[in-house]
Amino acid sequence: MEVSFAEDSIRFLGYDFLGSTVHPAGVVTVPQLRDADWIALPLEVVTTSGETLFVPSRQRVALQRFCRHNDVPHRQRPDVWGDLLEPFLDTSFTVEHEIDTETRLREAGLRRDEVADIRGRLTPLMNAYNFDSMLWEWCYLGLFDLLRAANGHLVPPDLPPTLGDPTAFYAWTMSLAERHPGVA
Repeated sequence: MEVSFAEDSIRFLGYDFLGSTVHPAGVVTVPQLRDADWIALPLEVVTTSGETLFVPSRQRVALQRFCRHNDVPHRQRPDVWGDLLEPFLDTSFTVEHEIDTETRLREAGLRRDEVADIRGRLTPLMNAYNFDSMLWEWCYLGLFDLLRAANGHLVPPDLPPTLGDPTAFYAWTMSLAERHPGVA
């Protein structure tokens, strides 16, 4: 993935995620940007349509400069995907931690059965991504990791097609990424 910044636009080259508006290459203009997070890993820009696009971490300064120059607000937001994918980390959590995670998901408008369905749908994919591949991530898995897995990174080639149409899957991941505690 490569990103270049112009005066009033961001050009994405080699954007790997099927279903994205910038796949495999595309441009996002300032009026299309809602906010950005140059502290997140990886860096994020969010469009007015609610699509989260990723920027390589090595471009932190360039993204920050671009956003300040164009009055694109900095916004750190809770990561619902970090909470949804927590069971696929190579670690264990205290009961208190699990309760906190469930509370954040509930505050984001996700019912317990909905969370179970989402995790069930993603179990083969995320187990292959983190465990079978021997990635063994134990700190954090989020939307970027899910999209990498869904696009065939570190997983057997027969797994991504089980998720259904890539464009519909991508839209589903983005709609859930827009869910935040207190905003159902």
